[in-house]
Amino acid sequence: MPAEGLIAAEDVLLFTNAAITATSQREFYTGADEQRLSLDFLHAYMLGNYRDLYTAVLALNINDHNAALIIRHLLATARDATPEQRRTEGRLIARRLTLLPPQRVYALIAGLRKAKVNNRRTRAILRDWLAARPDPAFDAVKYRTGVKTALRHAHLPPPGPELGDFLFRPRARRHYAAPLLETWRRAHYEQAAVYELPFTVAEGFAARHGIARAAFLDRIAPRMTRGERLRLQESARERGATAVRTDLSRMPLTRLASYVLGLPLDDRTARRTELTAALRAAAHRTAGAAAGTWGRVAAVLDDSFSAYASGQKRRRPLAAALAAYYLLDALADTCTALWTSGRRDALLVRPYGATPLGERILDALETGPDRLVIVSDGWDNAPPGMAAEVLRVWRGRLDPDGRVAVVHLNPVYDAGTFDVRRLSPAVPTAGIRDAEDLPSLVGLAHFATGRTGLPELRAHLDTRITAFLARGGTPR
Repeated sequence: MPAEGLIAAEDVLLFTNAAITATSQREFYTGADEQRLSLDFLHAYMLGNYRDLYTAVLALNINDHNAALIIRHLLATARDATPEQRRTEGRLIARRLTLLPPQRVYALIAGLRKAKVNNRRTRAILRDWLAARPDPAFDAVKYRTGVKTALRHAHLPPPGPELGDFLFRPRARRHYAAPLLETWRRAHYEQAAVYELPFTVAEGFAARHGIARAAFLDRIAPRMTRGERLRLQESARERGATAVRTDLSRMPLTRLASYVLGLPLDDRTARRTELTAALRAAAHRTAGAAAGTWGRVAAVLDDSFSAYASGQKRRRPLAAALAAYYLLDALADTCTALWTSGRRDALLVRPYGATPLGERILDALETGPDRLVIVSDGWDNAPPGMAAEVLRVWRGRLDPDGRVAVVHLNPVYDAGTFDVRRLSPAVPTAGIRDAEDLPSLVGLAHFATGRTGLPELRAHLDTRITAFLARGGTPR
């Protein structure tokens, strides 16, 4: 295989790992500035050298931060794309925008406006996205500044004279026919109207009216989204509000794991039955038809002190490991999970201690698994380098035929190497953010072994693009 093909495949995999894990925020070992500069370089490098592949990454399970960056860079460099590239980019951008949270899209539009990116394709894509929004009045109330910026940037008229007055001349009308707009107007002087608004809008009015926080949370609870309930549940309880509750049985697995890790250990112990049942239910929903099909699985899970990450990404690596623990248990026929700390109670894990990955990998291999999955940031330090040596000897001498499938999933971007930190060249490594993506990432990781090149990777990406666009119906 030509060397340039292997290099291109490696570059795409490196960028994909970054796009899954990096968010330009502080990590345990590197600061926010390092993260941002490293990620900006990767985006520029991929855009300049592999525009088609850079675009294709939009069809993968990358995080919202990098999806928005890719879209911004593609729109800003439209003149560099061929007509065929522009058609593909337009379809992928339109589909990806429908998956991004609205507030992130409005922030993207504000960034495009600041950067003076306003070509015809950009305006057309924004026009279509705005036209597809299900409730323009809701967006106008909740994201008012963003909607105004978007309309101005895309050179679009407001969707109706009433909404135009609300956005640009709010005092021009004494009454609005749209119920939500009228509720917003009444909330300026009527406390009861506050509780009919979206939570984030109602918060500002509650402060203006001097409403006690506990009373406000109790009455606004029915208007909260699931994420808002989860985020505020513990603070509401501390303030004496009792109505803010969320149904944990339907929460996504990794988000639920983050919530559990944010609880005090005493609360986790007291609610063990409830929390364990919710985590197992989420894991089985994620596993789906693949439940129980992975045979004997051994998992090495990193709960060392660095799994805390930072104040911006608090316990995010540990949440990925905890979610993976329950998902692997659902996927496997039998699963043996080993935490680096030696703890046996997954519900009570916390970031603590060093990272003896080498010892835990040895223990895991001794169980005779069909598959070994390692979830760690890759900082093997007790002793340093032992994990790499164990994996080298295992793969080179004890299991050269690859009877045991070994994969390393890393939830942390390493700014210094422009990639996630790898344990050993003998073992494929892939970035992971949400444990829900674990099965597909295990499949993607085999491209990182160097045994497959660019044609195979292109075929994989083409398949993912087709599936990605098909899920959105007829793409615009």
